[in-house]
Amino acid sequence: MNRRSPAADAIQDAAARVRSGELWRVGALAEKTGKTVRALHLYEEKGLLKPAKRTKGGFRLYDERALLRVQWIDRLQELGFSLTDAAEFLDDMRDESSGPAAMLALKSFYASKLAETRTAIERLQVLEGELQDSLDYLAACTGCDDHTPRHACPSCDSGAHDHGPVPDMVAAVHDPG
Repeated sequence: MNRRSPAADAIQDAAARVRSGELWRVGALAEKTGKTVRALHLYEEKGLLKPAKRTKGGFRLYDERALLRVQWIDRLQELGFSLTDAAEFLDDMRDESSGPAAMLALKSFYASKLAETRTAIERLQVLEGELQDSLDYLAACTGCDDHTPRHACPSCDSGAHDHGPVPDMVAAVHDPG
């Protein structure tokens, strides 16, 4: 009877999982996540991503958890975190000895990021209003002759602009008198 070693069984199991779609090589993970292979290797170098297994030949094999982790890294980067910041955060989480302490740290982190995100949304809503006011004002800039000099714009007396003052975002581009 020809018995295989546990390592050989694990390798064959990993190969079967790759064929069934449960595990992916780094190229397939890159395709699924829209990242480059180099980016995924960098994530691994920084301690942000770990393959579920490696083949006998040393190929990295990733599972669904890797997809979730890459999405999480993307979200942190959208929040302004560098990869180093994200790695430090994960290290801090790993340093917590208990689950509740780790989840409390995660909750605190997410609450802080939610507050920052809401502040950013408020700033963007103000900017949206300023841009809309500017576009509304500029939509009325159709009454002047094509040969009207640009320096005349700050003192435009077109009746189409009667709805209020020149928006700051329009006034700011005029050269001083």
